Amino acid sequence: MLKIRLKRLGAKKAPTYRVIVINSTTKREGRPIEELGHYNPKTKEMKLNKASAEAWISKGAQPTETVKYLIANCNDDGTLNYKKPEVVKLSKKALAKKAAEEEAKKAAEEAAKAEAEAKAAEEKAAAEETAEEAKEETAPEA
Repeated sequence: MLKIRLKRLGAKKAPTYRVIVINSTTKREGRPIEELGHYNPKTKEMKLNKASAEAWISKGAQPTETVKYLIANCNDDGTLNYKKPEVVKLSKKALAKKAAEEEAKKAAEEAAKAEAEAKAAEEKAAAEETAEEAKEETAPEA
């Protein structure tokens, strides 16, 4: 049975891997049938021949879980589609200040909304008054 798996290279505590197609009974560092690319987990750098990997899978080669993940998250050019999440760490003071700013902003928006509604109601009342005055002027006196 053929496997698509990682072959470990690199120094101690600084691994790099090659993505290879190999017989499942062969040892990890054994001679591969084909090398499909390389992967560095520290820098998230990867280069993979995705078309060849998918061709081997269609022929019956079984990818390991890690290789399956790498193939699924690989761009068409063979690079890893990895986005490091942006984590902003704030102190307690900064968090309190941010929360206060958000509350002030929300209160200002509500006040502006209420002011706009009051102005609209005022304009509507003025329009109704002018309409009533126009009716009274045009109404024939009997």
